[in-house]
Amino acid sequence: MKAMILAAGRGERMRPLTDHLPKPMLLVGGKPLIQHHIEKLKAAGIHELVINHAWLGHKLVEYFRDGVALGVSIEWSAEGDSGLETAGGIRQALSLLGEEPFLVVNGDVWMDTDYSQFTTCQLADSDHAHLWLVNNPPQHPHGDFSLQGDRVEDLPGLTFSGVGVYRPDSFLFLQPGVHKLAPLLRGWMAERRVAGSHLQADWRDIGTPQRLQELDQELLRG
Repeated sequence: MKAMILAAGRGERMRPLTDHLPKPMLLVGGKPLIQHHIEKLKAAGIHELVINHAWLGHKLVEYFRDGVALGVSIEWSAEGDSGLETAGGIRQALSLLGEEPFLVVNGDVWMDTDYSQFTTCQLADSDHAHLWLVNNPPQHPHGDFSLQGDRVEDLPGLTFSGVGVYRPDSFLFLQPGVHKLAPLLRGWMAERRVAGSHLQADWRDIGTPQRLQELDQELLRG
């Protein structure tokens, strides 16, 4: 399985920190936020990564290059300065991701969990995606979706973690360009073709400088 790390967001809520660095390059625990994902994916057996980038993306490429220094192989999907949103970014990167289901991880979250639970996921033939949902954080009390058995439904209840396994041909109908992921997911949910799991983990959406600082201090304290 290959994995795609989403790293093309502008990070408006993180300004001024993101005026000179892409959000995934911000340091937590002494290393870039995105490096935590790379290392955990490698530990789970994934060595082929695709990373998209937009705002100041050249700094990501210059820092990580081909990934060899971290024991992985990185291919880059450039989206210009403005980005293509999540589904648009996945659509553009399909040629790099191959023909088998692939894992997608938001680059601006942090998770204290074993990533092998993601990398060993097997999609049913009829499913477009498998999503991991987490307990609602304080800043998002109503959540996004809910779980009914192993089906994800378009009802508030839990928060989408930003981690999912997707089937590549589910994106082929999209024309290249800007596309949001949520409308696709809701359409697939209406067809009952989205599986899901409840992720029990310390999960953080690093969306503000305060949350970044809090996590950084916790990791540095060990």
